[in-house]
Amino acid sequence: MNDRYDADDAAHGAAPYELVGYDEYGQPVYRQIPAQQAPQQQSYDPYAQQGYGYDPYATGPRQPQSYEAPRQPQSYDAYDTGGQQHAAPSYDPYGTQAPYDAYGAGGQGAGAEYDPYGQAARSGQQPRVTEQTAHIPQQAGPAGPRGPETHEPPAATGEPDDGAEQFAFVEEPDGDSEDVIDWLKFTENRTERREEARRRARSRIIAVVVVLALVAVAGVGYLWFAGKLPGLSSSGQKTGAATPAGAQKRDVIVVHLHNTGGSGTSTALLVDNTTTKQGTTVLLPNSLALSGDDGSTTTLAKSVDDDGSSGTRDQLDTVLGTSIQGTWRLDTPYLQNLVDLVGNIDIDTDTDVPDPDAKKKGSTILVHQGKAQTLSGKMAVAYATYRASGESQNAQLERFGQVMTGVLRKLSSEPAAATTTVQTLAQILDPPLTDKDLGAFLAALAELAKGGDYRTALLPVQPDGTLSAATSDSVVRKVLGGTAKSPDAGSAVRVSVQNATGAKDNTEKARVVLLNGGFTFLEGGTAAGSRTTSQVLYADAADKANAAEVAKTLGLPAGSVAKGAVSSGADVSVVLGGDYRPASS
Repeated sequence: MNDRYDADDAAHGAAPYELVGYDEYGQPVYRQIPAQQAPQQQSYDPYAQQGYGYDPYATGPRQPQSYEAPRQPQSYDAYDTGGQQHAAPSYDPYGTQAPYDAYGAGGQGAGAEYDPYGQAARSGQQPRVTEQTAHIPQQAGPAGPRGPETHEPPAATGEPDDGAEQFAFVEEPDGDSEDVIDWLKFTENRTERREEARRRARSRIIAVVVVLALVAVAGVGYLWFAGKLPGLSSSGQKTGAATPAGAQKRDVIVVHLHNTGGSGTSTALLVDNTTTKQGTTVLLPNSLALSGDDGSTTTLAKSVDDDGSSGTRDQLDTVLGTSIQGTWRLDTPYLQNLVDLVGNIDIDTDTDVPDPDAKKKGSTILVHQGKAQTLSGKMAVAYATYRASGESQNAQLERFGQVMTGVLRKLSSEPAAATTTVQTLAQILDPPLTDKDLGAFLAALAELAKGGDYRTALLPVQPDGTLSAATSDSVVRKVLGGTAKSPDAGSAVRVSVQNATGAKDNTEKARVVLLNGGFTFLEGGTAAGSRTTSQVLYADAADKANAAEVAKTLGLPAGSVAKGAVSSGADVSVVLGGDYRPASS
């Protein structure tokens, strides 16, 4: 491809030249193209000193000399790293042509003219080039005048090194730009990772706080439900108030203690409230009025003696509105063995108990009153059945409850171990209760007793053996989850008893005997003075037979029955005198 001076070159009087090759330094070599009518002008040859081309210092025109560059394996191109031969641009000493593109693609594409003074680099669009150093031989510049537009070359900043001058192009991009970008990406990613780690840490902290708050709320809720929050329960025990009493699940077994060494029985209900995790021993007085199978009224003590286990269990279910799963008859010898098997018990005794086997009554104290007394099997039986002179049956019943709680605290809370203890007693249980069922039931109560979730409650009974409204709410409904249904008091003969014997406990003994006989007992108080004979009075002739039956039940002679005034609300009135000999109850 040949590059020529254009019309502007002609306007400045420049003769057309043609590129013929490159010299040994890689510089372009031109020759003058003959023109038919071109005006005679002096041509500028910057390479005249090399001995070829136009000599600007000659006095006259000179014929151009052709120069053929020596053949090289590959021509040197300072601006084309690919080593391909490119047509060099025409030389423009005045920089009027398009700027030279270091990549061989100047302002007008390939073949753009060369600007030795960097005119194009100072104005117009700047090319994007890399920093290179080209060693170019320095030639003496032409001494002739320049064109109309003069451009000063850049001032020299230093001495040339061996004829070579270092040129710095406009832009100097960093050779490690990729590394810089990678480093920036790395630091940016590391910052993002740190921020993400902080966010995750904050999320974990928030999650932990939420979990701890939920656990605290659940714990407080459980304590509130269990009635263990300070200040919320006056008794310090669980009341089951959070759940309706009727909706709670309870396992109930009735235990009858038979005193084989004396007489009488003691009855209690063992209750395991699996909903509130609360165990209770409910003590049932022998005077509790029950309804017999024939619709008549009887007492708990009489029912145990006459009707046995199954009959008494059904009657208790009717009166208390509960559901008893089994009956455990515990004779005093088995109670003694049970205490010995668990390794004695520790309870707080409320009185001194004499040794029942002592030759002289009351001569030897078997159980001493005090805190944390250790009782063996024999001592536990003596304490559970002891009733001092003048005491009510409830006092003895409460001692029995203490012994049962002490046994549960020492019994294993593992069902298998508790079952083994029951089997070791070798007692025959009343159906449907089995050794395995009783062992598992006692183990559950033992767990509650050891954890302090066990208590003893006495069922309050009115003098006539019936249950009051207060009794129904405090024990029957809250503890047993039932409803009291005492038999009609009018169905039994109401007997008022006044004590004129001088012995305070005779009133209680008479009460027990009458209740066991199916009568309704009414307290008549204590007479101001003593009497030697007893008296049984009736007001209505229809009650004469009932009065005779009362006398017989109390062990009084038939001659003590007479018609007379009776106490208000009573069918028969009894005045106990010195001839009254109470039976053991």
